[in-house]
This record gives sequence, C-alpha cells and structure tokens, in this order.
Amino acid sequence: MLPMDTMLALSSNQTAWFLTLAVGLVVLLVVLALLEGLRRAVVGLEGHLWTTWVTGKEVVRHSATTYLLKNTRASGEELVEELGYHGQ
Repeated sequence: MLPMDTMLALSSNQTAWFLTLAVGLVVLLVVLALLEGLRRAVVGLEGHLWTTWVTGKEVVRHSATTYLLKNTRASGEELVEELGYHGQ
C-alpha cells in the first residue's frame, strides 16, 4: 500500500487537475459564446451593408453631375439678363 502522504498528494494533484479542467471548460464556453455573438452581429450587419451599398450607388448616380450646377446658374443668370434686354 501507498503511504498516507502519497495518497494525499495524489488526491490534491487530482483536485488541481479537475479545477484546471473546469476553469478551461468555463473559458471555452465563454469564448464560444463571444464568437457566437460576433457571428450573429456580422450576419445582422451583412444585410444592412448591402442596403447601404445600393443606396450609396443611387446617391452617386443622382449627384454625379452636381458640379454642373455652378455653370447652370451662371447660364441662367445670363439668360435672364438677355431676356431683360429683349423685353424692353
């Protein structure tokens, strides 16, 4: 038979192993929960990103020629001035 000191050492060593495994399991579960939360957030954002992309393309298409507004205003002012001459 093993002496009592050896039995105590084995049992405390086993206890340490069980505690280590339990802590590892808890850490694993927390990491899995965080990864699942991240996955769900990414899936939720994916639809919103597509909508933003499509909307952004529409904005660009409708505002691509806004730089011409300055010239249009100047041409409009010239037209009003010209019509003023012919109206007199």
